[in-house]
Amino acid sequence: MLPIRFGAIAATIAFVSSLSYSQPAKEAAVRDIGSRLELFVDDWLIEKLDGARLELHHPVPREVVLRFDKPWEGVFCGYVTVIQDGDLYRMYYRGRPSGGADGDAHEVTCYAESRDGIAWVKPNLGLFEVAGTRENNLVLANAPPVTHNFCPFLDARPGAPPAERFKAIGGLSRSGLIAYASADGIRWRKLREQPIITKGAFDSQNVAFWSPSEECYVCCFRIFVKGVRSIARTTSKDFLTWTEPEPMTFGDAPMEHLYTNQTQPYFRAPHIYIATPARFFPGRRVLTAEQAKSVGVEPRYAADCSDNVLMTSRGGARYDRTFLEAFIRPGLGYENWASRCNYPALGVVPTGPGEMSLYVQRNYAQPTGCLQRLTLRTDGFVSVHAPYRGGEMATKPLTFAGKQLEINYSTSAAGSIQVEVQDAEGRPVPGHGLADSVPIIGDEIQRVVTWKSGPDVSPLAGTPVRLRFALRDADLYSVRFRTR
Repeated sequence: MLPIRFGAIAATIAFVSSLSYSQPAKEAAVRDIGSRLELFVDDWLIEKLDGARLELHHPVPREVVLRFDKPWEGVFCGYVTVIQDGDLYRMYYRGRPSGGADGDAHEVTCYAESRDGIAWVKPNLGLFEVAGTRENNLVLANAPPVTHNFCPFLDARPGAPPAERFKAIGGLSRSGLIAYASADGIRWRKLREQPIITKGAFDSQNVAFWSPSEECYVCCFRIFVKGVRSIARTTSKDFLTWTEPEPMTFGDAPMEHLYTNQTQPYFRAPHIYIATPARFFPGRRVLTAEQAKSVGVEPRYAADCSDNVLMTSRGGARYDRTFLEAFIRPGLGYENWASRCNYPALGVVPTGPGEMSLYVQRNYAQPTGCLQRLTLRTDGFVSVHAPYRGGEMATKPLTFAGKQLEINYSTSAAGSIQVEVQDAEGRPVPGHGLADSVPIIGDEIQRVVTWKSGPDVSPLAGTPVRLRFALRDADLYSVRFRTR
């Protein structure tokens, strides 16, 4: 989050030019969704939209949950990670009270925790002395350049050793990415002295996670492509030996500076990776000198602006950018129209019935620097939306495992949703046609679809079918087949 270093750009451009972009694998004609949850964040399951569209939903701003007000934190705090660990929420972030070169000795890794993801405390851990005291919330110090962007995750790999229940990466191009592990998420040790990944710029928040769908560790990290901040990925079976990195592709989306990538498996559908990268516009100045002075922003951070976007991936070296519009805008006021503001934390977590939270850094390089919580309905990133006059969505052929079809939906009082089950050729299955579908009206995270004969669709399990949704003033967020 500090000014760009052109040596890193040159080195990374040379690295990227040596890579080849993989061709996407040919997709199966019939989608096998089993009983897993499917979101409509892309067109993977959608064959046709008629009078309906995919609609991006925007998180609702809530309260400020953390202020970066300790002497070892300061105006350059950043690269926040939020992890749900059972009934405990853990937060990690960089503390940096003053400017300087990336990865200098003043950078530390701070920690906070919460029982609900809303009210956070900074515990006195007593592990490291800084600013003349051990009464602080530091989990790592005196470890440059790892503390520039230390980014932990909870290792979901089956059979992961208890002593490595948490893993983390951190480092810059001069060091490579260094691997750490922890049993409790508080006390960290290096897995080895040598870096695990060396080809990249890394001067951002680099993220790693275990992918249940790909059955490997995935690391997404900073590179530059022709001077533009971008993302590459590499994979590993053991977290120590990694494949040759591949630059990510973005379909036909324009190249934009994606400062962070914030990619992780969605907690209800881990085969879908949700990414909320910070989108950076260097030199796109909004604030006048007087406006910048009024909010106390460091002068060199007044000349740029940023927001963030929503991307998804289903594995491999490809992001889907269905939406080019901002996911979260800077908003009213001058404070968040400065450089490096509005950078999302890594982590989308459940925080209540029907609610999930994500966190965004506000007022960067200002004395009022803080972290704000925002909320969405569960699965509520994107919906299939139809207006009052109505619309339809038809899926590609799919096979499923289960007894009942469940949907996450919302309608107006005048709206409705009906569902038709078709055979692979698009003919209505007897007893499951649109005329047989009981109209669904309301707003629920889980609702079982019913026909005049009842909700049971188990005789069709394992057979290729299509689903046809007729919507009126309604939103459809996700679907799944229940096994019981």
